[in-house]
Amino acid sequence: MNNQINVEIPSDSEVIIGILNNSDSVLKKLYLAYFPMVLQLVINNNGDEDEAKDVYQEAIIVLYNKVKRGDFELSSKLKTYIYSVCRRLWLKRLKQLNRYGGDIKDFQEYLVVEDELEKHEERDLQLNKMGDALKLLGEPCKTIMEDFYMHSRSMQDICERFGYTNADNAKTQKYKCLQRLKKLFFQQ
Repeated sequence: MNNQINVEIPSDSEVIIGILNNSDSVLKKLYLAYFPMVLQLVINNNGDEDEAKDVYQEAIIVLYNKVKRGDFELSSKLKTYIYSVCRRLWLKRLKQLNRYGGDIKDFQEYLVVEDELEKHEERDLQLNKMGDALKLLGEPCKTIMEDFYMHSRSMQDICERFGYTNADNAKTQKYKCLQRLKKLFFQQ
């Protein structure tokens, strides 16, 4: 099962700092270090290697997003946190696939992480909903919103790009576009 013989396991702080600094090498080390643990969890509980990879990838995304947002507080070993997130994700997937037998074979310590995952899923849902609303917005509003909120362009840049007479006019148009976007978002 485990093809890695000498896997360098990064320290918890090395992982956190690596994520904050966008270090691909730390993410690769993290992936190699703890994947065998997740693979064992999934295979021992009615899953296969591909499902283990999916669950592990989702857990790394949850960790990555929490660290990047600045609201990640590690109250255990990182290994325990990752196992706990994977365990929760796998239990959820088993229930969705009607393969959950009522008990799961654990071999690691774990934490209850349901609230974090539900928040993560709700945030993804809201972001998708916002993306859909943005698609419906139309031009020039769509581009104004993207320029200002996603590309951090100044009102002066937007004014020049769209040919408004001054930045205040561009700001007024952005406000109107934002109101339309909110309306579209909440109508979904």
